[in-house]
Amino acid sequence: MEKYDIIIIGAGPGGLTAGIYAGRQGTKNLIIDRDLAGGIGREVPEMENYPGFDSISGLELIEKMKAQAIKNCELHEMENVEEIIKNNDEYRFTVKTNKDEYLTKSIILATGSSHRHLDVKGEEEFKGKGVSYCATCDGFFFAGRDIIMVGGGNSALQEAIYLKNLGANVTLIHRRDEFRAQKHLQDLIEKEGVNTILNATVEEIQGDMLVEKVILKDTKTGKLCELPINGIFISVGYIPHTELAEQLGVSLDETGHIITDKNQKTNIDYVYAIGDVCVGLKQWVVACGEGAVAATSAYYDLKENQ
Repeated sequence: MEKYDIIIIGAGPGGLTAGIYAGRQGTKNLIIDRDLAGGIGREVPEMENYPGFDSISGLELIEKMKAQAIKNCELHEMENVEEIIKNNDEYRFTVKTNKDEYLTKSIILATGSSHRHLDVKGEEEFKGKGVSYCATCDGFFFAGRDIIMVGGGNSALQEAIYLKNLGANVTLIHRRDEFRAQKHLQDLIEKEGVNTILNATVEEIQGDMLVEKVILKDTKTGKLCELPINGIFISVGYIPHTELAEQLGVSLDETGHIITDKNQKTNIDYVYAIGDVCVGLKQWVVACGEGAVAATSAYYDLKENQ
């Protein structure tokens, strides 16, 4: 089996940054991702708050980061880590994937998260038939059509603006009486003329072959109403991927996120965690910072144990 100093599981912004830092410190390291590098970050239509870029898409930024990372580490895409086994020797962990097995002295968990679903009637039935979780993937098909975006955070408002610019007639649906997104995004929503319905939840998605309407519930009065639409985009948060962390006995908080200290160390020696899978602010720049910290922490821990 191939041996490494550090194996990084997940090739999002944090994982790629960890690979850059680990490689530049002289360690032998490998990044493994079950999908393409970037994960759901590839879906971000436009970012205006990543330092150094006035505006850049998630896909473009990931490709730049990937090109830099592979100069400093190995990267295996489309390879799924299925199990991590603890060992009682210098190479403390065996990482088993669907393609191979590897030995490593330390692990950085950058396993990210996936889209949270509404869990309402019709959602699974119409997935890919008008129900979408990715504006950049599917928005093109809804130009000139009536759609709703469900959510009230930064991602929901960013994607609503993106869909509006593609020519869709967008209505934002949010269950509270105000959005959680940053103020400049709320200002953009108003400037772009995106319709909004507050204090409302989607109770059911209906249609024949494709989505035709949703049933909305007023959260204050409980009243139901129908809204004819051609599509529904959903951005209501993310579920952290902690299956491998749980295998290792890593501690989670009450929301299911990994708990780390300021050096990105978990409660398990030589296991670190970064990015959306951790407690904290879900931002690219944060994940990158955590990736740098985790790789540096792992380097010094390994050096002290030589």
